[in-house]
Amino acid sequence: MSQPILVFDSGIGGLSVLAEIRKLLPHHYYCYLFDNARLPYGELEEQELVSGCVALIDQVVERTHAAIVVVACNTASTVVLPALRATLSIPVVGVVPAIKPAAQLSKSKRIGLLATPGTVKRHYTYELISQFADDCHVELFGSSELVLMAEQKIATGQLDMARLTQVLSPIVEADLDVLVLGCTHFPMLRDELQQVLGQGVTLLDSGEAIAKRVKTLLAETNSEQQVQEDAHCDAHMQAFYTKAEISEGLATTLVDCGFSTLERITTINSNG
Repeated sequence: MSQPILVFDSGIGGLSVLAEIRKLLPHHYYCYLFDNARLPYGELEEQELVSGCVALIDQVVERTHAAIVVVACNTASTVVLPALRATLSIPVVGVVPAIKPAAQLSKSKRIGLLATPGTVKRHYTYELISQFADDCHVELFGSSELVLMAEQKIATGQLDMARLTQVLSPIVEADLDVLVLGCTHFPMLRDELQQVLGQGVTLLDSGEAIAKRVKTLLAETNSEQQVQEDAHCDAHMQAFYTKAEISEGLATTLVDCGFSTLERITTINSNG
């Protein structure tokens, strides 16, 4: 059995990234780790975020013998990657908000970034804008509520469209033609976001770019050779979560995604 690709997020948002990776590497083995006991990450202090993520990911990497880690969370990627790369000997891929392609695509040169408050306020985000979108007017929108709404949609199948419309009203008023979804939870709401914002706003996320990066790194480490040898097998998928329990709806969603094992995992940094 090949070493798995480990995808990590605070909640179910990383499933949007996992789906893109599976399109390119459908026969690989996958582990999905989500730290839902500490959701949403945008509300955590930076050091608490770093120490908790590193301890949790390191534990699962050691247990599963993962070949690569994908930190499919914009908030975590902006602060956790240096400490994680210092701890692990395998490749670590982070998520970068799609500011560069948004600036290239925009005709009006009015673009927006919708992310968690943690991502919106970090210096890293401003550096991206300065480097790749200095010819654009860029509006920043921070929301942790949308993260919880995405979680609720997956767990229950329900979404409060009236409340979503309220949350998005500043974006509607900003008159943008491209909006970057700077949190991996937000593609889970893509259809509803498009409905509220209208077809005149193009929604961009980083899932496809991340998938291409993962494939390249696996090829460089010869892990893809093992994938081809395993191609006749059904891809095994394990999910790990940190909360005391998950809803029946979320469990059903994970099973529908192909996960055959769902297991709670804890560290000293977790709480239920």
